[in-house]
Amino acid sequence: MTYAIQELVIRHVSPFDTEEITNLVADAMWDGPVARWMQPDTVARRRNTPRYFEIFVEYALQYGEVYSTADADDGRMNGVALWFPLTAMIPPPVDYERRLKEASDTAFDRCQQLDAALDEHHPLEPHHYLAFMAVRPGQQGRGIGSALLDRHHARLDRAGLPAYLEANDPRNRDLYLRHGYQVRSVIELPDGPPIWCMWRTPMA
Repeated sequence: MTYAIQELVIRHVSPFDTEEITNLVADAMWDGPVARWMQPDTVARRRNTPRYFEIFVEYALQYGEVYSTADADDGRMNGVALWFPLTAMIPPPVDYERRLKEASDTAFDRCQQLDAALDEHHPLEPHHYLAFMAVRPGQQGRGIGSALLDRHHARLDRAGLPAYLEANDPRNRDLYLRHGYQVRSVIELPDGPPIWCMWRTPMA
């Protein structure tokens, strides 16, 4: 299925392409403020980031909803959003702790700190959770992220469902504010960057 939104094509990812999605998310996020906090070593972070995000990409493809955009010229995926419909219980990722330890290497303790902080702030009421949204470096600022958000928000608004996410830098936070999110709380990581916990009520 495809949806023409803001002159971009949004597709519900099928057939699944774990490697392409993982590489896109890793390329977009490997050097972000939270990633640098988790693993200060640049070489180790670049090496391990794909394995880290592969856990969540596989999880989203199994239990969530994944949308992407593709470049009109070469057909490469250039934006992706990973949503989880938390309106009912879903099981945790299989072998999560073992896979996380293997993927994070020396950053395992900080990954656990991050998980604990995110869990503490995560709302309990039914909602859809935007776990990750990534746009390929070099193609940011073209409205790809907004198109991906609008695609899923339209569904949530029709269903009367709220949305939740965590923003890990001011630019992302401001984008989400423009799309109807409000800051609920701020996670302060030890000697790390702030993370803004954000909630969007459905719009009529």
